[in-house]
Amino acid sequence: MRILMVYCHPVPESFCASIRDEATKTLEEKGHEVRLLDLYAEGFDPVMGADERRRYNDLPVEQHPLPDHVAHLRWAEGLIFIYPTWWYGLPAMLKGWLDRVWAPGVAFSMPEPGAKIGALMTHIRVLGVLTTCGAPMWWSHLVGHPGRRTITRGIRALCATRCKTFFMAHYLMDSSTVETRRAFLAKVRKRLAAV
Repeated sequence: MRILMVYCHPVPESFCASIRDEATKTLEEKGHEVRLLDLYAEGFDPVMGADERRRYNDLPVEQHPLPDHVAHLRWAEGLIFIYPTWWYGLPAMLKGWLDRVWAPGVAFSMPEPGAKIGALMTHIRVLGVLTTCGAPMWWSHLVGHPGRRTITRGIRALCATRCKTFFMAHYLMDSSTVETRRAFLAKVRKRLAAV
């Protein structure tokens, strides 16, 4: 399977980097083709300017401002997002990536009046999240897990009808230990080995 890994963390030595490396290694060992899209490393600009927003609904795909990112999305059969959960949601850069790249004509088609949007990411059959979270699991659920919902519900709605999803979080990251981090990486290995 062709898997696009979208990685978003500003610190090269973060635990998210360890998750990224473990995920890449496990998937490649299982024979998957993995592409890494490291948003901070490439200096991705998450800001949608006024002109881009004005043209957003009617912009032909051939004029999309981020053609390389569109090509990565069209190549993928699986998507795995790796990021830290900040304020219960996605880092601003990752949210900006969704705003700018998952545009009409790429991820969905704009509906006629009274109709619903059309899903254009139906080639995506696996959608996963590997994240860290400072809050405990119970509090994250109480708050509503907005980041989880954005990807496993909102993004998922644009993918294949039978797209498989998974969400894995290392909760209480701020008080984590070597043992808790090691245990989480083992869970990541086990889950990704089954993809």
